[in-house]
Amino acid sequence: MNVMIIPEDFRLDQFILQPIIAAMLAALGKPRAKVEVCLDPLLGGIDRALDAVELAEIIGSRPMIDLFLLCVDRDLEEGRRAKLNHLEAALQPKVIKRGGLFLAENAWQELEVWTIAGHDLLPGWQWAEIRAERDPKERYFEPLARQHGAHGNDDGGRRILGAAAAKRYARIHRLCREDVRVLHERIKSWLSGHGALDWGAAFASSTAPP
Repeated sequence: MNVMIIPEDFRLDQFILQPIIAAMLAALGKPRAKVEVCLDPLLGGIDRALDAVELAEIIGSRPMIDLFLLCVDRDLEEGRRAKLNHLEAALQPKVIKRGGLFLAENAWQELEVWTIAGHDLLPGWQWAEIRAERDPKERYFEPLARQHGAHGNDDGGRRILGAAAAKRYARIHRLCREDVRVLHERIKSWLSGHGALDWGAAFASSTAPP
């Protein structure tokens, strides 16, 4: 199984997305899935990452990919999910005809929160506040990286913290109900042969009280 992650900027995001998505696929019974990050082109920001023409070119040039995952930050933008739904509707036919799948997810509020979820929180931190924070990189991720002695790296600690977080994927799945768990359930449904769940249905199921 070949999986390609499309981030808005791979230069840092790859160190979070590749290990965590690989761990997700392993949890879904696909430990041998080849999970790679799209390195060409460098999208470099949210505008190009949400450009349907740009995404169609990426999909069209990679016929061997079974599952494409567009993963971007939500940044408290209420309308971002609607845009992602529109992209899914527009691009899905290009993948379905060859038996594949294109899904788009927005991290609440930034991808770095997925990494934070895989680590023990520092004293005084509250998970609900982390999820609601517009700029969790500065307020939470960077202090966590400093705590682990990784903040001075070129990747800001993402390589070390991302790999460590992926080893605790079950914790990420439990805490990141609005995004990681939704994506997990949609892929799970597709792998079971029932087609990917509608995002709204997956979201309602993942965030329902236990």
